[in-house]
Amino acid sequence: MGTGQSERMHALDGVRGVAAVVVVLYHLTLMARPRLEETAGLWEWITQSPLRPLTAGSEAVLVFFVLSGLVVSIPALSATFDWLRYYPSRLIRLYLPVIGAVLFAVALILVVPRFPGAISPDSWLDNRVASSISLGRIVEESSLLPETYTVVNVLWSLRWEVMFSVLLPVFIVVGLAVRRRPWLAAVVSVALMVAGRVLEVDALVYLPTFFLGTLMAVHLPGIRAWADRVNRRGGWFIWGALAVASVVLLVLSWLTRDIAPAGSSASAALWGLAGAGAAGLIVVAIGSPLAERMLSARLPLWLGRVSFSLYLVHVPVLASIAFLIGDAAWWLVALIAFPASFAIAWLFHVAVETPAHRLARRAGNRVASRHDRVPTPIAS
Repeated sequence: MGTGQSERMHALDGVRGVAAVVVVLYHLTLMARPRLEETAGLWEWITQSPLRPLTAGSEAVLVFFVLSGLVVSIPALSATFDWLRYYPSRLIRLYLPVIGAVLFAVALILVVPRFPGAISPDSWLDNRVASSISLGRIVEESSLLPETYTVVNVLWSLRWEVMFSVLLPVFIVVGLAVRRRPWLAAVVSVALMVAGRVLEVDALVYLPTFFLGTLMAVHLPGIRAWADRVNRRGGWFIWGALAVASVVLLVLSWLTRDIAPAGSSASAALWGLAGAGAAGLIVVAIGSPLAERMLSARLPLWLGRVSFSLYLVHVPVLASIAFLIGDAAWWLVALIAFPASFAIAWLFHVAVETPAHRLARRAGNRVASRHDRVPTPIAS
């Protein structure tokens, strides 16, 4: 890997870190929503204004999906890519932290009392976060098979990560098949996302989002060549315009709530454009020198390193503190939960995620080496 590519991959780590922080802020606002709605216009001011990108958690997950489509597809495009090594390594890398996060959440549920009166009825915490557990639910969520999750609320997205990972050969084959018409493939992908939102078919929303990343991986040399041409012409305006346009697409369904109310087909269609916005932000991170410098700074890189762990542990931490203090004091919950989530994410990264990565590499290498030792039959 050359120097330029290494630097750009560091920038993508920074994107992942920033997106993880946005998800945390999103869940903090959901926790505080019952109280924020008591002040006229405050919830709308936070969610339907230029502040929205700071708390666009569902949209930040689409950024994760495009990133996965890109970085997982890049090595798979190599002629020497070892699929036997890939599958056990990838699945262990995903599943072990998931199981660790479920057990961590279960421990918090057992230790921290879940008194119903501590949180607002019919709120996000009340409806989407478990206050009790069962062995069946633990096994179900650890398997990543259900469509909805309450022990670790965010695991719904890992279900799609696993699905993409298993179907990676299909994504690679299709990406290579349409390589001569990348723009048409991108437009079709976005159209499928829009249709998926309108028809409420999640597979049409999320799988094409991953495919945008695969498409970018197939055309990465061309994207970099185009970025170099833009940069030689002093392309700060182009990068700035692309970044703004991408952010607007990402949150367009929120910014247009006055004319396309939530729940309407128009709002759903606009929400379907969020995946295109996510892809645009990745292109900016790949090509813009300013974005690369900012995203490769020490803090974004640290956030990127712990982003997966932060994503997995922050809701159980937030929920436990909210049940302990009560969401009426939402500001105090946020004041404690925000730094606590980062501290616990770092511990989880060291204690669970990093060992899982080492085990994943060893398992992949072992499977590959066993295959290499199998003698090839001699044809008679």
